Amino acid sequence: MASGSRSFFAPQETRLDLPQGSSSQTPDITRPASPSESDRTPFLNGDAGSRSRDDVRLGAKALKHDGDGGVSIGSLAPIFSYCGASIMMTVVNKFTVSGAGFNMNLLVLLIQSTVGVACVLAAERIGWIQLRGLNAKDAKTWAPISTLLVFVIYTGSKAIQHLNIPVYTIFKNLTIILIAYGEVLWFGGRVTKLILSSFLLMVVSSIVAAWSDVSQAAAISDLSMPHTPDSISGGLTTDPKTGLAVHAWDVLKQEKEAITAQISSGSDNDVFEGLRGMGLLSSGYVWMFCNCIVSAAYVLAMRKRIKVTGFKDWDSMYYNNLLSIPVLLLMSFLVEDWSSANIATNFPDDKRTNLITAIIFSGACAVFISYTTAWCIRATSSTTYSMVGALNKLPLAVSGMVFFKDPPVTLGSTSAIGLGFLAGLVYAFGKNKQAEAAKAATTTAATGLGSDDRSHANSAKGVIPMHTLNSSDRKD
Repeated sequence: MASGSRSFFAPQETRLDLPQGSSSQTPDITRPASPSESDRTPFLNGDAGSRSRDDVRLGAKALKHDGDGGVSIGSLAPIFSYCGASIMMTVVNKFTVSGAGFNMNLLVLLIQSTVGVACVLAAERIGWIQLRGLNAKDAKTWAPISTLLVFVIYTGSKAIQHLNIPVYTIFKNLTIILIAYGEVLWFGGRVTKLILSSFLLMVVSSIVAAWSDVSQAAAISDLSMPHTPDSISGGLTTDPKTGLAVHAWDVLKQEKEAITAQISSGSDNDVFEGLRGMGLLSSGYVWMFCNCIVSAAYVLAMRKRIKVTGFKDWDSMYYNNLLSIPVLLLMSFLVEDWSSANIATNFPDDKRTNLITAIIFSGACAVFISYTTAWCIRATSSTTYSMVGALNKLPLAVSGMVFFKDPPVTLGSTSAIGLGFLAGLVYAFGKNKQAEAAKAATTTAATGLGSDDRSHANSAKGVIPMHTLNSSDRKD
């Protein structure tokens, strides 16, 4: 449904070193497409042909080394396309589920999944991509992952419905922490000091964001309406000279209207009713907590299943969306109110066309994000892509302030966004350093040479090894 095979609401910036042919459910992919993928999927290639070279020693086509992460002028197009698609998807989803009293999130996800499947099948029919045919064995293996993704997307949509975009984006970082320590427990992963520092920054930014949000709600809940004198109640008063009723001028009218607008925003109810246990399902923070837990479980479970199926990126997206359709349909009929009155409330006549268009557009955006993700990695490197993902959090958070005026620009909100942005940068840098260290260790183990030995070997290129000649002479 979004990046790779996930929705916008699914885990973000989760770095998993998945095997060849893995899904791009976790956008921070650490590998470029394999040569076979490049040969048979021109839809994803872009200028992949110009970036490859023939290696006569290997008798195969070798891709440009991933470590060559320099950003050229030609790389700006995929980078900006990925950032624009991510921000566009965020804003469209927020617009879709933010209507007054909107409660048909599952129906929205059902439409998005259907549109995603239709777009992928259309791309296959045109010949842009190739998909693995649907079969019962793969469907049975992948069904638990697809079902888990439904809960990830649903809890995410409920969270963003009740939280503003910056707070949602900041709290989404906490999923990375859960995934990292899940990898430590089940996959022998390791958390370096630099990555741990980024985790601390993520926690601090989340606390600052929540404190700013709750403080604003507290200020609204403490507002009291100025008293209107009984003599001008109803906007009328009595003229002492004539005794007739005349219109009164209320000097507090503007202040009352401003307070009414703040109270009617509902932000205080979203926060405090949930914290008091009243209207628990209306609390964005409760949904956000559930989303982080389910997202981490989804990513860790997918890592195991991806090895069994050997899915490519588009295969996993196709199966995820297709298998989620019956689950979403069943859950929507069981959980949501399909009465004509409720549908009219969720899709008012004056907004119905715009809402349905936005939902269909968001489903197509998911496919576009999949394409721009692969394009960005292929045109630059996984290192550049991870840094772009970290940098993208800033405009993503700011988009909420620009398009929805929520939250207002305060010291607390800007500080939280800045800390979350810094945490993303530190995390991306730490993961790249960890990947470089692992690659160096693998190379050393394979060659038996340390960095000093390799430098000496490289400097000695072109020099005839005399000890070999001497040994040959002795044999003769």
